[in-house]
Amino acid sequence: MKQFLIAALIAVASIGAAHAHGGAKPKHGGIVAVASDLGFELVAGADEASVYIEDHGKALAPTGMSGKLTVLQGGASSEAPLAVAGDRLVAKLKLEKGAKVVASLTTAAGKPITVRFTVR
Repeated sequence: MKQFLIAALIAVASIGAAHAHGGAKPKHGGIVAVASDLGFELVAGADEASVYIEDHGKALAPTGMSGKLTVLQGGASSEAPLAVAGDRLVAKLKLEKGAKVVASLTTAAGKPITVRFTVR
């Protein structure tokens, strides 16, 4: 009984911690991932991909951030730089269903962050 109670408490604490950092539901129709206590949403457009960032459920402006997207599609690899565009980072490339995407970011403070996505 004691072990069950401990396991239940750990499970409840884990759910709360995951929810505290956002990342549960996409706000822009994209794919959500969490890295470095931040929520990231990758949104595939017709000819560009956008990355939105959240901190504890609140939008975080990517001012001063830089990076690139690396895309693995059908055995081929491609890269595109990310540029700040208002409340998001944007890369000029097309994402196909099933693509594996790695966002390699650097914050304004110089901290590297790597986020992985699979396009559905």
